[in-house]
Amino acid sequence: MTFGFAPSSAASLSTSAASGTRVLEPVEWAAAGIPLLRSPREIVSGLHSRHRPEPGTAIVAVLDPDERLRASASFTARSAPPDGWMFRNVLLAQLRRVIPHDLRRRTPVRTAVLLYCRDGDARWTEEDGAWMWGLRDACTLHGLRCGSYITLTRDGWQVLGEGRGGRRPNTLSTPEPFATSETPLPPPRTGGVASDVLRRAAAR
Repeated sequence: MTFGFAPSSAASLSTSAASGTRVLEPVEWAAAGIPLLRSPREIVSGLHSRHRPEPGTAIVAVLDPDERLRASASFTARSAPPDGWMFRNVLLAQLRRVIPHDLRRRTPVRTAVLLYCRDGDARWTEEDGAWMWGLRDACTLHGLRCGSYITLTRDGWQVLGEGRGGRRPNTLSTPEPFATSETPLPPPRTGGVASDVLRRAAAR
């Protein structure tokens, strides 16, 4: 697999700063103390099997302290230019649909992770940086720990900021049978309000 920065990263970052969009660079993300997943491939394979994402699909999932999946939602969302604030609003709306907030807790117990299926290779893009910003902020507003940001491309999957990844699953692979946890899960949520949130935000 190929890791690193896309050739246009520096130009994209300077453009982002000038336009006021919210983007996190990989170095900032790695320094944020994001908790490591014990079994990232298991999480990725489970979400891939449960939601069967295509390029352009994002999956936000909430894990309990034992890394068991408690809720998840898949949706499509676009923002041009990529803006973490708009992605934050979409993620927050999806989290509110699938699981109650934990704002009454002094310390977050559950963790939200984001899997984004996209075209291109495994290198970081400005869009990835906007999703990172959005995930971190949405978790704060929903009382969750901010967990890993994972990309799924034709090259395979990659946990950004950690250097961990694998070749399967990928955007072309057949989903493996989904293994359920001991606690019954609600049906996977797909689609939803993402496009409405983006339209309202863009109109302001």
